[in-house]
Amino acid sequence: MSLSRRQLFGLSGGIVSGVALTACGIAMTSPGGSTGTLLTSSVPLPRPFSTDLPRLTPLRPDRDGRARVTVRRKGVEILPGRTTEIAGYDGLFPGPTIEATKGAPLHLTVANELDVPIVNHLHGGVVPPEHDGYPTDFVQPSASRVYEYPLDQRAATLWYHDHAMDLTGPNVYAGMAGAFVLRDPAEEDLGLPREERELTLVITDRSFGDDAELVYPVTDGVIDSRYHGGLLGDVMLVNGAPWPRTDVDAARYRLRILNACNARRLELALDPGGDLVQVGTDLGLMTRPHRRSTLTLAPAERADVVVDFSEHEVGSQVTLVNRLDDGAMGEVLRFDVARRAKDDSRVPSRLASIERLDPADVVVTRDFKLSLGARGQGHGSHGSSGGSTGSGSSGGGRDGSGGGNLAMWTVNDQPYRPGVDIARPRLGTLERWRFTTDVHHPVHAHLVGFQVEQDGAPVWKDTIDVGPTSRAEVLVPIEGYRGRYVLHCHNLEHEDRMMMADFSVV
Repeated sequence: MSLSRRQLFGLSGGIVSGVALTACGIAMTSPGGSTGTLLTSSVPLPRPFSTDLPRLTPLRPDRDGRARVTVRRKGVEILPGRTTEIAGYDGLFPGPTIEATKGAPLHLTVANELDVPIVNHLHGGVVPPEHDGYPTDFVQPSASRVYEYPLDQRAATLWYHDHAMDLTGPNVYAGMAGAFVLRDPAEEDLGLPREERELTLVITDRSFGDDAELVYPVTDGVIDSRYHGGLLGDVMLVNGAPWPRTDVDAARYRLRILNACNARRLELALDPGGDLVQVGTDLGLMTRPHRRSTLTLAPAERADVVVDFSEHEVGSQVTLVNRLDDGAMGEVLRFDVARRAKDDSRVPSRLASIERLDPADVVVTRDFKLSLGARGQGHGSHGSSGGSTGSGSSGGGRDGSGGGNLAMWTVNDQPYRPGVDIARPRLGTLERWRFTTDVHHPVHAHLVGFQVEQDGAPVWKDTIDVGPTSRAEVLVPIEGYRGRYVLHCHNLEHEDRMMMADFSVV
């Protein structure tokens, strides 16, 4: 039986205490540097590494460059032997991995079979504003629309997800997200691992109720105040499976890793040891590879790494761990080295050419402060013109205990005001953007890329992890299209509670 939007999510389980940060009366635990509060599941959970890693379903455009996905509810098996209803693209959790080619425009039809409006956003895409997924550009129930993606940009591991006003958090949590791999035939000449030795890993965390239902504490579009700082689940999922394992050859593998958590930061490493050879960031290949013992990813960040399993004996086990958490949430994925195999792949010393931007060409420097502001009603349930994919019985009211009168997350001390620009950069210019924050905020801007220095070389990113009391400085070439876009925090509970701002390219 299909659940209503009021039934899909219910508040369940308890709150695990941690190091508390209190701001304007809102308590936020911060395990591992993640801003948010842990929600524990009330259903028995599987042992780590007792399920197999799913291979994500590919979706490739036809010869005319057309593809179609349908957002619908479906019962799927996430916890072994249990059925969980999700709201996802093609009824999958996560959605199908869209595979496209640089320079080949994609005409993506998104159909909505839910009873609430949705918005689709290609995260990292350089697209016209009318196809970007502005928070109020709704696809209504029983309707569809075609998103035009030129894909005239660097090949990269992108992703797509819902971006509905005030409801991105619960909608993505329900399943509305998927990987998007933009390929470039020129990469094939590099010799990096491919085909069966290329794995896309979508990492998320979720909590489950007594009947294995997804638990998200929202009522009528308003999150319970205890999770206002971010929702942290207690089940680590990779490609929709809890703490999975997979057989690998004793050979090199390319891992395309996406942190698709609502609020949890990750610091990934290999146990009992080994290098994560990073070859790519959010927006494509780096100039040269870099060996890392750990790799930190905030929500929405991506990284391409190569792992050489030939360094381990056949029969050994190599675990991808998260060093920002302990216990079960410190475990992510186990690789079982199953067999020797021929390996023709390589990691070249030179990967790509990236022109270093000259700070002397900057025409404008802009400062953006992300912080917790004053209390207010915000948009609440009316922001999405119809509510979320589901809401639970958090028991909150409008007094700040779990309803609309919460402290709002702000950009430059202003809560989000649709249609009001925080900046109006000119097309064809170079700007410097400086970000300061009160707690960890992963900052994402639509349309534009951020050039930052990493390991002594320029790299391209679309999401920057800015820590408390620190400042991040990025160079931003204003390229692409004129029109209105958004800048926001990608802690989705922060975004939904007003930490977003419009900017218009003129």
